[in-house]
Amino acid sequence: MAVAAVLGVVAGTCTGFVVQAHREPTALPPLSQPVVKQAKGEVEPLSAAQDRHVKVNGDLRKLLLKKPKGAREPDFAAGVDGWMDIAEYADLYEKPQNAFGNLATDEFRRAAVTDWLVGSTYSVEIVLTQFRQERGLTAADYTSNQQGFAGDEDDTDSWAVPGTGDGWAYVHNRPDTKPGYLPLYSAEAMATRGDIAMTVWVYDTRPIPKKKIMDLAKRQMERL
Repeated sequence: MAVAAVLGVVAGTCTGFVVQAHREPTALPPLSQPVVKQAKGEVEPLSAAQDRHVKVNGDLRKLLLKKPKGAREPDFAAGVDGWMDIAEYADLYEKPQNAFGNLATDEFRRAAVTDWLVGSTYSVEIVLTQFRQERGLTAADYTSNQQGFAGDEDDTDSWAVPGTGDGWAYVHNRPDTKPGYLPLYSAEAMATRGDIAMTVWVYDTRPIPKKKIMDLAKRQMERL
């Protein structure tokens, strides 16, 4: 009886295959879809106000703050015609050789710089450093590292720069002193906008107020 039952199941399955094989195949839905007509005319490209890449991929120097009235260019201005290549940028560091390698690893693209002198002691330097960012958010990483060094200096006050996301300003209360020279106070600010890292330095023979470095940092970030 058990063998008969098994043979009955097998026979029923075979019969089902035979019946299915003799049926007409079910038609599949067509692969083609309705054709959508192409729109006529050309699409107007986004303006610089609508597309940030139009702005930052152009002349980066145009995004730098303008020199204030009465300011003049220092005798030893940074860069050439407002640009700094990777070698010139590395020379800003105490160890240029190490800095050069780090900038290359971070996919340094270019840097625009402006600096000015007011009176005989007050000076400002602003650098916009752009990175390729093909492998990561290197601009933000660069800014974070710079902020770490600035915040580690002794007798330093720091504040977040409103409206910038990651921006911070630092005032170093202890001046740099050398025999035969006036004491030199400094302040700095760093922030990131997309693939651009902004750095602002201020120097004076007198203590630099918070308001001065914060104002420069906010106005420069607004231009970005």
